[in-house]
Amino acid sequence: MNEPTTATLAEASGLRLRTPQHLVSRRAIGFWTIKAAIGWLVLLVAQVVPLVVSQGYLSWLYATIAATVVVGVAHSIVMPQWRYRVHRWQATGEAVYTQAGWINQEYRVAPISRIQTVDTARGPLEQLFKLAKVTITTASSAGPVSIVGLDSQEAARLVDELTTTTQATRGDAT
Repeated sequence: MNEPTTATLAEASGLRLRTPQHLVSRRAIGFWTIKAAIGWLVLLVAQVVPLVVSQGYLSWLYATIAATVVVGVAHSIVMPQWRYRVHRWQATGEAVYTQAGWINQEYRVAPISRIQTVDTARGPLEQLFKLAKVTITTASSAGPVSIVGLDSQEAARLVDELTTTTQATRGDAT
């Protein structure tokens, strides 16, 4: 027997998937840009090193390096803007709604009564951009609900609000 997902349970309780109201922090664009650029830079170095070591004998690597630069620059420019327009969140007294992704988009709803833990995380790059990620763990087999790219102060406020709301909500979070 399959365990019901958060969205299935939300629909059964009368909650519906909807487009959340709040965008993530505008600084998330810079965060996603730098993160993407670092990934492409690592790939570029992995291509340049064999070219330098071979003293240019692997001339076919010039084409792969050029392709990596073109695709990497395009990805680093387009993806962060696109993600910013898509990523949204909203917390109400009944549920937390999220929308995320850029190519594959995901809409999630987590009823307050199903929330088990609320966590926040800030990696080095997120700290540099004053951003945080809020992870809401539910009793769902679909996994936790995450909100990436929140202003760190907004994330702390959201965690406090959700903690207070879930403590005051009847239910066993299962």
